[in-house]
Amino acid sequence: MGRSATVEATSSLQRPGSLWHRVHLDPLLLLLLLLVSGGGLIVLYSGADASVAVVKAQAMRLGVAFVALLVFAQLDPSVYRRWSPWLYAAGLAGLVAVLVMGVGAKGAQRWLALPGLPRFQPSEIMKLLVPMVAAWYLSRHYLPPRFRHVVVGVGLVLVPMALIIQQPDLGTSLLVGAAGMFVVFFAGLSWRLITGFFALLGVAAPAMWFFVMRDYQKQRVLTLLDPQSDPLGAGWNIIQSTTAIGSGGWSGKGWLQGTQSHLEFLPESHTDFIVAVLAEEFGFVGLLVLLAAYLLIILRCLYIAVNAQDSFSRLLAGALTMTFFVYIVVNIGMVSGLLPIVGVPLPLISFGGTSIVTLMSAFGVLMAIHTHRRMITA
Repeated sequence: MGRSATVEATSSLQRPGSLWHRVHLDPLLLLLLLLVSGGGLIVLYSGADASVAVVKAQAMRLGVAFVALLVFAQLDPSVYRRWSPWLYAAGLAGLVAVLVMGVGAKGAQRWLALPGLPRFQPSEIMKLLVPMVAAWYLSRHYLPPRFRHVVVGVGLVLVPMALIIQQPDLGTSLLVGAAGMFVVFFAGLSWRLITGFFALLGVAAPAMWFFVMRDYQKQRVLTLLDPQSDPLGAGWNIIQSTTAIGSGGWSGKGWLQGTQSHLEFLPESHTDFIVAVLAEEFGFVGLLVLLAAYLLIILRCLYIAVNAQDSFSRLLAGALTMTFFVYIVVNIGMVSGLLPIVGVPLPLISFGGTSIVTLMSAFGVLMAIHTHRRMITA
């Protein structure tokens, strides 16, 4: 392609174009998010035992989340790059504040209740800020990064992870870690460093078991290996969720007809275990439809990442996309008995507050990366 053709093709990115481009939204991605969120309200109504109040509360949170998506989509990626270190520092301050003056619930201290603001989890915000600051740091240097830059990048990830583990919140800590490590991986690690990382992880695993993991976390791993060892206690959740998934068969029992959830056998049926409700009532077909929608969202986000114009945008978009993928794998894996229960919600489906706003904000950043591209001149 000649220079004139290249300029003509790229200059179209600067023209006003369609309404979607002017408002910095990607119509395909937005449609997929609306469809999955709308379907999630239908499943949530059943999982919450036909509670209209729960559905209304979730609908309001989704409204706030989509507003956050719209706001984040308006900002040029250069704004995120410029403010990344300061936002990261503020996020770390929030994590420290949780340990000092946080609000506790169910044996965990994860929330902040500041005057004039609704209660929120700073750890959820770090799912966005950690990959952002890691992309900011690594994109400032030549890629693939040198070993010392990798060490600093990993350090930026490990500090918030350590603070979140203290809350304790192992599930969120792992998601934050995954989000940051995807940036490091996409920056272009050599296979020698990747092999060394997994070797170090293998060596550190026993130490984590004896010195980091708490008793209830160890119990979750043991329960995964043998849920029947305590069927009425620690193994109850996995046994009931796998029973619900299996009883749905091919086409399911029908909406609002799930026995495991409506007879209160299935715990947390409107939050972490909501996919078991979907599988029981809509069967394997319903689960395939959800997975297909998730796949389309991931493919669209990967397209945005591949076509990003600079290193910061590519690293950030790729990491946010793969973090969404990890959300799905971990939740479905733990509900089906393939992974330990770590309290990770099913994205766009489970009842939640800060988590859904953070997730939609990430999609807003992806749309900003896609719609703020500019002409590149030779």
